[in-house]
Amino acid sequence: MKEILIIDDDIHIGNLLEEALTKEGYATFRAYSGTEAVLFLSGKKPDLVLLDLMLPGLSGEELLPQIKDIPVIVVSAKVDVDDKVKLLMNGAVDYITKPFQIKELVARVSVHLRKAAGNKTVQELKYGDILLDSVTHLVTVAGTYVKLTRTEYAILKLLMQSPKQVITKSQLLDHISDDTPDCTESSLKTHISHLRTKLRSVNGTEYIEAVWGIGFKLKDID
Repeated sequence: MKEILIIDDDIHIGNLLEEALTKEGYATFRAYSGTEAVLFLSGKKPDLVLLDLMLPGLSGEELLPQIKDIPVIVVSAKVDVDDKVKLLMNGAVDYITKPFQIKELVARVSVHLRKAAGNKTVQELKYGDILLDSVTHLVTVAGTYVKLTRTEYAILKLLMQSPKQVITKSQLLDHISDDTPDCTESSLKTHISHLRTKLRSVNGTEYIEAVWGIGFKLKDID
């Protein structure tokens, strides 16, 4: 169940949002001030935040930069275009002006939750015990960090993006040649051999197999 934090000191609006979102199957939490929101976020990470700007104590504008890696939809009576632009530039994913149509707000919540889920999927690739983070370029096997060269990382990422498919040698070279000029047709087998050895050394599992005369793929994992 997706969790949404409503940060608004207006009890009526907060109740309206909570009721509508609960009907859509979301779990909701409430914070009535910026300070209360900071305390909540220090111990829990919701999937999305609805943020009012006119809050007691810490304002919404001051709170927004402190909310990291969570989509924030600003819900405010401020209608100035410069205000909207500034907030969007400071990290908000959307801006809804009060008064609002509840159906529109719920629809925007749904859209941004889907986007956030999609971004997470793109960032992290998982196959068996292998976890590849495309932002940090870290690769772990069964929780153990595996140090890969730039070429080995590019090969593994391409294989993990299509784990059930055989990737031909030409596809490998075409997709990674721009980022890895050291990978040529003659050296490809060597790079893959080193990659297989590094992955296997962690827990003895063979993750990559050659398909004779065609290319390579990830091995089926039972």
